[in-house]
Amino acid sequence: MRKIAAGTFKARCLRIMQQVQATGETVMVTKRGAPLVKVTPVAAETDDIFGCMADKVKIIGDIESPIPVEWEITKK
Repeated sequence: MRKIAAGTFKARCLRIMQQVQATGETVMVTKRGAPLVKVTPVAAETDDIFGCMADKVKIIGDIESPIPVEWEITKK
């Protein structure tokens, strides 16, 4: 991880962000030697909705059979 002073980052902000995006290397911005922020590349977002809930839901029992409840509207 590369460290850079806040003043230098301010002067070269756009160039540093382009380098982070191109190389994937994280840059830590420091102020008087103390860490201030990290500039990290953003992972590409996917718009695919299929499989987005994989391993998030657990189905227990039979979900296809009707439930044994008689509704008033069906009694007519």
